[in-house]
Amino acid sequence: MRIWNKVISLDELNAIHVDTAVTHLGIEFLEMGDDFLKARVPVDHRTRQPYGLLHGGVSVLLAETLGSCGAAFSNPDGYRAVGLDINANHIKSATSGWVTGVARPVHMGRSTQVWQIDMHNDAGELTCVSRITMAILAPR
Repeated sequence: MRIWNKVISLDELNAIHVDTAVTHLGIEFLEMGDDFLKARVPVDHRTRQPYGLLHGGVSVLLAETLGSCGAAFSNPDGYRAVGLDINANHIKSATSGWVTGVARPVHMGRSTQVWQIDMHNDAGELTCVSRITMAILAPR
């Protein structure tokens, strides 16, 4: 079932993030389906912590970007989505290549949405799982 209530495209998703942390860190939107969004982040000098591993905060930034965009584009016109809570479990480190995240809704209610974001390295190994809760704000 298609969940998008607003016009959504990869070009639009990438364009709205120009000059933000998303583009500064090299995050790219790759794919969208009827009920998911996919993006990736490079593991490089911009995104590693001092010990050479992908910074955990970058994984959370990727998760929040995907979940927030999912909530924003699945809302009817005039409604806004803002983050209430996010958590992340770091499963396996990444030192190079790309980490790709896929976001899918777990719950799409009238006043809240919950999105699950699973992240994998280039070998397909799970690196991080995250869940974000979004508040849905009605037009004023």
